[in-house]
Amino acid sequence: MSNKEVKTALKSARDAIRNKEYKEALKHCKAVLKQEKNNYNAWVFIGLAAAELEQPDQSKGAYKKAIELEPNQLLAWQGLANLYEKSNQTDVKGDLADVYQKLLELYQSGDKQKWFDVCNKLVELYHQEKKYLEVAETWQKLIQKKQEEGAEKAELHQLWKKMTQLLKDSTQNQDNKTEQSLLTAFEHAVNSAETVPSEDHQNLYKEFIQCLSKFPHEAARLEKACNDMMALYPTVSYPLEVLCLHFVQSGTLSEEALHCFSRLLEMDASSGPGIIGFGIKCFQEKKYKEAIKSLTEGLKKTSQCPAAWHYLAEAQRKIHRYRDAVLSCNQALEALGIPEGPSLRWKNLILQLKAEALIKIADADAAEEAIKALEQIVDASSDPVVLAIRGQAYLIKGLMDQASEISQELLLSHPDLAQSHALEGFIHYFQKNYEQAEGSFLNAIERRAETAEYHQYLGLTYWFMSDETKKDKGKAVAQFLKAAKLDSYLGSVFRYLGNYYRDIAGDKSRACGCYKKAFELDGTDEESGTAAVDLSVELGDTDTALSILNEVTEKASVGTAKWAWLHRGLYYLRTGQPSQAVADLQAALRADPKDSNCWESLGEAYLSRGSYSTALKSFRKASELNPELVYSIYKAAAVEQILGKYDNAIATYQQILKKAEDYVPALKGLGECHLMLARSALDNYLDRK
Repeated sequence: MSNKEVKTALKSARDAIRNKEYKEALKHCKAVLKQEKNNYNAWVFIGLAAAELEQPDQSKGAYKKAIELEPNQLLAWQGLANLYEKSNQTDVKGDLADVYQKLLELYQSGDKQKWFDVCNKLVELYHQEKKYLEVAETWQKLIQKKQEEGAEKAELHQLWKKMTQLLKDSTQNQDNKTEQSLLTAFEHAVNSAETVPSEDHQNLYKEFIQCLSKFPHEAARLEKACNDMMALYPTVSYPLEVLCLHFVQSGTLSEEALHCFSRLLEMDASSGPGIIGFGIKCFQEKKYKEAIKSLTEGLKKTSQCPAAWHYLAEAQRKIHRYRDAVLSCNQALEALGIPEGPSLRWKNLILQLKAEALIKIADADAAEEAIKALEQIVDASSDPVVLAIRGQAYLIKGLMDQASEISQELLLSHPDLAQSHALEGFIHYFQKNYEQAEGSFLNAIERRAETAEYHQYLGLTYWFMSDETKKDKGKAVAQFLKAAKLDSYLGSVFRYLGNYYRDIAGDKSRACGCYKKAFELDGTDEESGTAAVDLSVELGDTDTALSILNEVTEKASVGTAKWAWLHRGLYYLRTGQPSQAVADLQAALRADPKDSNCWESLGEAYLSRGSYSTALKSFRKASELNPELVYSIYKAAAVEQILGKYDNAIATYQQILKKAEDYVPALKGLGECHLMLARSALDNYLDRK
């Protein structure tokens, strides 16, 4: 076949392809290849025809052969790109990217529009494959080429904006180069906007700041972006809110941070981050109750702030609301998600705080939960404070050997740490080795004199050590007073001060004040509440006693606060208000249905009200629960006597007199019943009876 014949055959192949006669085209191409096996066009036409005949492998082989012959010719590369684009196979994506890269190289100095088209396709392909670094690098080349061509500012703005959209999902990848490309794109986009201020520009700035807030190490850039946006949009609260949350999460509150909180609240008094910031300010000023109020309110609006939950838990722990503190720690951990980088520090702090709160609840289940929390702390084994907390948890669980082992280890490795000596003190205290406990707590106080708990336990050690130290005001009470001064929320200290003033010093007025303070601080402290009520009544201050009881009963749910219902019921009984007494004593019995004394009092209330049948049932119930309650048995007989059941009453009186033959009320009742039976007989003319 001559050169002319080759050209004719290739022309025939081209015409056949144009007419969609692909098999015919293949014949012509094969004829050419018999003559010229390295004919570039023949291989390209075979690739095209085979592709149309759905013979992808043959098509791919033909294009690759053509490329091998002429690597810098466009046709084969274009054909191969078309073939891969139509393929449903996922494994060709990588090959297609290589083909696009070659086409970009070939179009570089030629057709600019085709270069841009291929560049867009390549970026789209990388985006589908989530190869964000390649997306960033390729798109930057496109923008650079546009800049070289002198593109308009508006077009470049749209390109930078598009880049932010392409890379916005890359923040999870933790790739620094991609991250920097994304932030650079945002910076160019916000700075190249033509209409400023505008709603579009404002939304773009918000997206930029939102993106920056995901990268803890970009704090300086975040602060600058927020300040720049505030300068452009002074009435928009968003950048100020982000900045406030950034300061909260950073854990260090500067004057600038406090200024931001105040400014945000001035702009929007209902702003969650602003209210949280104010709560943290209160916390720093040791106004813990105000801090709790503000932080709780702020977190209702802005719940995904682990640091704010941590501050709330810390404030709750400071005023000894330990169960609330544990719940806040759980919320903090939930908001934290899977921590990385700086978040890991927050996780460790939250878990340690949770364990400390659980230990103060002081039951075995809480101690077990504390141990589980400590196990999740990174590098917990190397932290002596964490180890001391674990020792306390073992102690509460009754695992004395494990607690002692940790104590000895800490005293050897960290003899200057207050917690090492305090743990030793707690162990001695629980074992009632008070003299050794005294030495340990004194050592702990020497190292950390500002810890109220150490003074409290030293005071308790003196209190229980012996009768002499219990009466020694200069020792136990001095430590309790120091503890109360260091921690004015420590209710149990005020209870012991109350015990001292009531039982040792005989100062009922001061004792009552201490009990009231203890109960105000801890509404679950029944001992202090009861003592405050009893002493108030004794001192003639029934109004105070009633106000305490009313406050408790108003908040009490069904089956709780028995002591308060009982005390108020007895008060109503004494003051001639039987109906109110019945209601309160019934509420007390819901909390403890087996209290025989309470049933007896309820019987008295029914009797005062004139409800004899129910009074009889109540007295019988009291004597069933406690057969030694002679008074209840007597009252049951007295009610039967009132109801005219003289035979029953006589039998009950006789039952009492068998046990206590000189029980005067029963003797009197028995005589009265016999007299009533005699009168009844006379009235009925049964004289001889």
